[in-house]
Amino acid sequence: MQDVIVVGAGPAGLCTALALAERGVPNTLIAAPHRPAGDKPDTRTAALFNPSIQLLRNIGVWNAVVEHCAPLAAIRLIDDTAAIFRAPELTFHASEIAEAVFGFNVPQVRLLAALNAKAQDAAAVRIVESAGVRDFSIGEDLVTLHLAEGDSLDARLVIAADGRNSLARRAAGISVKESPCNQTAVACAFWHQRDHQSVSTEFHRRAGPMTVVPMPGRASSLVWVERPETAARLGAMDDKEFARNLQRNLQGLLGEIAQVGPRVLFPLSHMTAAAMGRNRIALIGEAAHAMPPIGAQGLNLSLRDAAVVAEIAGEALQAGNDPGSPFCLGAYQDARLPDAKERSFAVGSLNAALISGLIPVQLARGAGLHLINAVPPLRRRLMHLGLAPRGPLPPLMRRETL
Repeated sequence: MQDVIVVGAGPAGLCTALALAERGVPNTLIAAPHRPAGDKPDTRTAALFNPSIQLLRNIGVWNAVVEHCAPLAAIRLIDDTAAIFRAPELTFHASEIAEAVFGFNVPQVRLLAALNAKAQDAAAVRIVESAGVRDFSIGEDLVTLHLAEGDSLDARLVIAADGRNSLARRAAGISVKESPCNQTAVACAFWHQRDHQSVSTEFHRRAGPMTVVPMPGRASSLVWVERPETAARLGAMDDKEFARNLQRNLQGLLGEIAQVGPRVLFPLSHMTAAAMGRNRIALIGEAAHAMPPIGAQGLNLSLRDAAVVAEIAGEALQAGNDPGSPFCLGAYQDARLPDAKERSFAVGSLNAALISGLIPVQLARGAGLHLINAVPPLRRRLMHLGLAPRGPLPPLMRRETL
């Protein structure tokens, strides 16, 4: 029997396995077999804030990806809702909160490659390639994982990083509150004429946000939220037609669009688990929460899950305690569920305010943004809360030497 098994080898699962190793916890990572890259390169990125970047530093992967990343020195919000009560344009500068940058935009392919390479070299991480876990048998003292190949593994704690359709979450008996958004996001990279000046820009539009995030050079990543039928048309366009539509909707922000990368479409929904852990299973990442891409909260939230669960498991084992006990899972839930619910509520509220045609809602949104723009202490407080939750960060996300 092992102490900890991590199920799922996306960014959240890999970071969890490496964070556990950094905390002296040997663990097994269940990963899908490696598949060759497709014909089209994956140009998707993730905007990671400073605490997440610090986690990558502390688990030893940041140096392998930094040269491919772009800094985020400012965040601009532009009201493009055509509402009667137009909100002011806001630009938040990292220097306002004594930071050089808010974080970096990180290519997902580079991040996954660096995390995989580090996990392969980590003595404390055992990687088991499998087509998947087919079932979980939960006992009083352990969980048995039944793999697709017929093998089985036992652990005192299972950390579920197996996505929003998590089998581990269902096995633990944890319900979810989920609602579709009737929106679809179009994501890609594109190359443009003007310098982005390390500014991430979010257009607030009636169909949903359109966000452009800096990449190295004169390139940016795009997340364009639309109604499903409009997103389908955007996905079916050839590159030139899509570039023309993008350039028009960006209102000349980045000049002429020279080239666009492969587009990926994904439907949006809100999902929050009722608990972060139960029956020796702890949830992280999209197994626990999912939300629209507003304010770059998704992966940053997931990496906070990873840092906290590694800390709690490490402390339990160091003290000779059971990392999958109700006490440890309760401590994890107390640390993470409020953050997940708060982010989900904030993102959901802003998204609802964008698409609402009700004049009182538009008025309240515009008045709120005017207030934020006019009161510097409120601006700074919101910037701090955007980067990290209230209270102390887990040690793996702090700047001091571990």
